[in-house]
Amino acid sequence: MMTIMQELAEYVNFFKRYLFSRILQFGHGFEGAKDIVVALLVVKRGKYSSSFLNTSFFVLVAAGVIAGPIIAENNPFVPFLNDRYQPQNQATVVSYNPYDNVLSTVISSKPRDKIVDYRVVSGDTLMSIARKFSVSIDTIKWANNLKTDVIKPDQILKVPPITGVVHKVASGDTVYTIAKKYNTTAQNIVNFIFNEFTDPDTFGLQVGQVLYVPDGVIEEEKPKYFAQAPTYAQVQAGVKGTSNFIWPTNGIITQYPIWYHMALDVANNAAPPVLASDTGTVTFAGCMQYGYGCHIVIDHANGFQTLYAHLSSISVSSGQAVAQGVQIGSMGSTGRSTGTHLHFEIRLGGVLQNPQSYLR
Repeated sequence: MMTIMQELAEYVNFFKRYLFSRILQFGHGFEGAKDIVVALLVVKRGKYSSSFLNTSFFVLVAAGVIAGPIIAENNPFVPFLNDRYQPQNQATVVSYNPYDNVLSTVISSKPRDKIVDYRVVSGDTLMSIARKFSVSIDTIKWANNLKTDVIKPDQILKVPPITGVVHKVASGDTVYTIAKKYNTTAQNIVNFIFNEFTDPDTFGLQVGQVLYVPDGVIEEEKPKYFAQAPTYAQVQAGVKGTSNFIWPTNGIITQYPIWYHMALDVANNAAPPVLASDTGTVTFAGCMQYGYGCHIVIDHANGFQTLYAHLSSISVSSGQAVAQGVQIGSMGSTGRSTGTHLHFEIRLGGVLQNPQSYLR
């Protein structure tokens, strides 16, 4: 590899040759012009020689002043030197902000955060309206106290933002009693981002507020289109998925991916170890009071990232390389959590993916 001094010497030699060629070219042109002028002066017998010499001097000075900056600006060797001696290696700081826009979910349409009023038009059915708003038929029937599937044009129907039950909080209600009433889990209620709480630590509720219960069911109704209660699948840590991701822990799946919670919740009161789903580098390992709580993010250097949230303990640090299947922490209930479980996300290019597509 050439040293800087060798490269500089090479540049100086090249510049000399370039300058010499330009001077030589200028000289040839000057000599041709001079021959013409001399012939003219000879004919005029020196009548214009004095004024010509004075004018030529000023022309040369003006040419130097005008052309100098242009030559310097367009010198082809300046970018070469600037590029050659720019530092090539920069230090990389491993950092991660879990709420940064880079890791924000891309949603094709704006999610609804409240009930909307829909005016029935001719030809509408409960099924067509349910499909239009991406909710279940039972959700619309429960929100409007409908006993049958019959609807009429110009009838106003209240359509909740998600499939489930709309509950008006009464005295003594908690997320746990409401979840039990509608045959779902408290974590499902907490996970719905538009539910508000008077106390983010205890998930306190205010009497009279509207609470959305995702996947909740009113069993007493026994409607024709009965919405099945959530089923909890058992998973085992270490089983490899179709895209080389393994299950990060043992337990039962208490919530499947949905647009406002594109992740898997795996619960286990024994708080088992949490494993790295694939080989990569830890880009974040720390705790927050709310949200993910104590959590870990691993970058797999192929566009994929995985996130492990609500941990009770963390066994790795930021910048550490981890192999697939290595324990990185333990399941817990930190942050926005109502019980011991793991919140597991897979991201591709910063966009949340459905983990079920990679874990089978």
